[in-house]
Amino acid sequence: MALLTILHHPDPRLRTRAAPVEAFDATLERLVEDLLETMYAAPGIGLAATQVDVHRRVLVADVSREQNQPICLVNPVLLETVGEEEMEEGCLSVPGVYETVQRADRIRVRAQSVRGEFFEFDADGLLAVCIQHEMDHLEGRLFVDYLSPLKRNRIKRKLEKAQRAAL
Repeated sequence: MALLTILHHPDPRLRTRAAPVEAFDATLERLVEDLLETMYAAPGIGLAATQVDVHRRVLVADVSREQNQPICLVNPVLLETVGEEEMEEGCLSVPGVYETVQRADRIRVRAQSVRGEFFEFDADGLLAVCIQHEMDHLEGRLFVDYLSPLKRNRIKRKLEKAQRAAL
């Protein structure tokens, strides 16, 4: 397993729409292991392949307190969304920024496992928000896209300044 480099906003590669996974092989298994290791080390509760410059429809998440209930969704699709919920979100690609975002409270998802088997499940609360957040990454969207233009520009300037200072 290997720690992967997480892209930071406003890197344009974060805006790339991920392609469907077609090969369910050892390379995919290794990617999922690396995504989980990177997510846990960051630390975070979700990570999409797009965030590590791999533009395939793969995401991992683990919202458990003990970080011992990882899930992997390959080629995920939202089948149903119910209700609305506002929750403060952060993002490993937008470090140090937390803002309230409105999303569906409950979702039904269809995805494939790392071996290609299809499955469906329902999620609510934090897991539902996390999955929607990571699925946005697969579409080239960030949680800051849900904010006002003023807030987005302020965040972008803050992150660009931090990147310049780090050089």
